[in-house]
Amino acid sequence: MRRIEHPQIELQIAPLIDVCFLLLFFYILTCKPAEPEGTLPSSLPGTAALEEPLEIPDEQRLTLLASGQILVNEQQFDSGASHDLPQLRSFLSRLREAAQAHKGSPLVTIEAADSLPHQRLLEVLNACTQAGIGSVSFSTNPTEAP
Repeated sequence: MRRIEHPQIELQIAPLIDVCFLLLFFYILTCKPAEPEGTLPSSLPGTAALEEPLEIPDEQRLTLLASGQILVNEQQFDSGASHDLPQLRSFLSRLREAAQAHKGSPLVTIEAADSLPHQRLLEVLNACTQAGIGSVSFSTNPTEAP
């Protein structure tokens, strides 16, 4: 048997390396470098003095129940038997100080029950006066209004 000889195939490595380098240069030149992350400046809230008055009304709603109980935004203050109302006066004083820091004026709206004793209403008005709040208005309860 005779053996058939095939011509031997040689692999040319130099052009292969050239093509690899060309691809490498292409990818290096076309890719964008990653941009570093930047910081976002932010400031925390705090108290700052204003030169002009801020036109945001600072209104608190006082609800006076028939039992003499006082609710400020659904939070209970002082007992129905308390006549000098220390918790309410303290709250109203803080309200006035916060409004003055913003160069505004506090507004208190009183919503009293129809069967509330007049003495209790006068005690609440005295607490407003002692706290230095002069803007007091009255409101009716929409569910009790005719």
